[in-house]
Amino acid sequence: MNKLILFVEDEPTLQKTLGRALEHEGYEVQSALDGQSGLALIKRIKPNIVLLDLILPKMDGFGVLKAIKEDPEIKDIPVIVLTNLESPQDVEKALSLGATTYLVKANYELDEVIKKVKEVIK
Repeated sequence: MNKLILFVEDEPTLQKTLGRALEHEGYEVQSALDGQSGLALIKRIKPNIVLLDLILPKMDGFGVLKAIKEDPEIKDIPVIVLTNLESPQDVEKALSLGATTYLVKANYELDEVIKKVKEVIK
């Protein structure tokens, strides 16, 4: 059975690029372009892992993360935050809300992101 990843990201180019790379590694990838539809999809498909941007339309990633961790049905799904926000306050807030890992997009290559996904999804 393929592991299912939900990628909540509002940049279509990054969504496609990372999505293809993850599919090449054997994962099934579904995507959402905003926080609201991302949260609805998480509740519906219950993915093995969520890749979550923090700067999103309709509902930001902090709101999505908080909603995931407050919902008994989905609270145990690991969330990797993948964002351009790199202030210590943002990192601390995301981790305190329950993010498994916090990655700053500018600091990671695609293969490093995939490696992190593999570590978390084991």
